[in-house]
Amino acid sequence: MIDDLLEPLIAFRRDIHAHPELGFCEHRTAGRIAEQLRALGLEVHEGIGTTGVVAVLRNGSSGRSIGLRADMDALPIHEQTNLPYASKMEGTFHGCGHDGHVAMLLGAAQHLTRSRNFDGTVNFFFQPAEEGLGGAREMVKEGLFDRFPCDRVFGLHNWPDLPAGTIATRPGPIMGAADKFEITLEGRGGHAAIPQDTPDAILASAALVQQLNSIVARRIAATSSAVLSVTQIHGGHAHNVIPAVVTIVGTVRTFDPKVQDVIEKAIRQITAGVALAHDLTANVDYDRYYPATINDDEAAQEALAAAATVGNAQLAPEPAFTSEDFAFMLQACKGAYIWLGQARPQGSVPLHNPHYDFNDDVLGLGVRLHVALVEQQLALA
Repeated sequence: MIDDLLEPLIAFRRDIHAHPELGFCEHRTAGRIAEQLRALGLEVHEGIGTTGVVAVLRNGSSGRSIGLRADMDALPIHEQTNLPYASKMEGTFHGCGHDGHVAMLLGAAQHLTRSRNFDGTVNFFFQPAEEGLGGAREMVKEGLFDRFPCDRVFGLHNWPDLPAGTIATRPGPIMGAADKFEITLEGRGGHAAIPQDTPDAILASAALVQQLNSIVARRIAATSSAVLSVTQIHGGHAHNVIPAVVTIVGTVRTFDPKVQDVIEKAIRQITAGVALAHDLTANVDYDRYYPATINDDEAAQEALAAAATVGNAQLAPEPAFTSEDFAFMLQACKGAYIWLGQARPQGSVPLHNPHYDFNDDVLGLGVRLHVALVEQQLALA
């Protein structure tokens, strides 16, 4: 029974929502979490991966162990919800529900501390900087799984595309690898009225964008999946000047490292060709900042079985192209990433939208799912 926990957890979640903090700056958030965990009598470790918090709960004599992860950071977005507990930090906003993730994992720690219906060790990972900064990578680099060994690790994320009460995951890829490319085309610059004297980086950028958008269609098999999107073009400052430099920025999302290799190689080849054709020099900065999130097959099936005991469990039919740095934890430890549906009957606001708010109605289900995973993985003899 967790009903008595829900009202305080909702209040805690809304306090975190009102005081959001960006990646690696979650000092207040981490402090409040550590305070709550210490009040439970747990072994608490702070400052892991800069601002990460780990709490350890042991029961019984088994050597088995499990890790449960919640991310803590907010987004650099101006909130537009007008809620009573809206962000008090201008330009910073919990627009991805990490405040809810924290509350759900904290609730699981509270319940498991008093129920003790398991045999083994539970490691509660409160992770910083998921939003593009690689907080999970930093925790793993600092020896997370050496210090806190886990037979399985699970991460839970709210999912507005699924109705509240539904829990979904899948074996294999569930979230995409995220790459960023930044291409610089450089000429000499000159007068727009005398284009014959000046290599035109603007014209070259237009040709390059068109060719980049042909890569997935013409270099990647139709049976594979990939996305390439150009998202920024910067160049020029006056109507009568051909700029010397144009920068093109975009993202690539894949699930297969071989497809990732093909796309990076194609971007470099095409850029070199366009630069040569337009008498320009070019540079490609290609950053593979998050790998694909790939679930262990057995762990995903175990997660679905645990989910079926508390909600409507579904096998996710396909992965999402959005990315998640829980991928770094899954590279170091077998486990699974799980989607918790939170769509309201009247409709749902997507993640990273300035009108988004975590649905407190699913907070209890998230607590129960965490508990079910522990009781399954560390079942009493």
